Amino acid sequence: MPYVNIRIAGSLSREQKKKIAQEITETLERIAHKPKSYTYIAFDELPNENWAIAGNLLDEEA
Repeated sequence: MPYVNIRIAGSLSREQKKKIAQEITETLERIAHKPKSYTYIAFDELPNENWAIAGNLLDEEA
């Protein structure tokens, strides 16, 4: 059973999540031969203050 966890800084719209979920599910079905009903996807949307790159939080000005 595939489990896909998508972590993203900021947020996605419901429509964006739906499209991403459909495409990932279809890819796993096509390439890995996993039935769609076996694929679980979770979205973790984190505030920019909880992500850092190169020592800087994403909500800080560069």
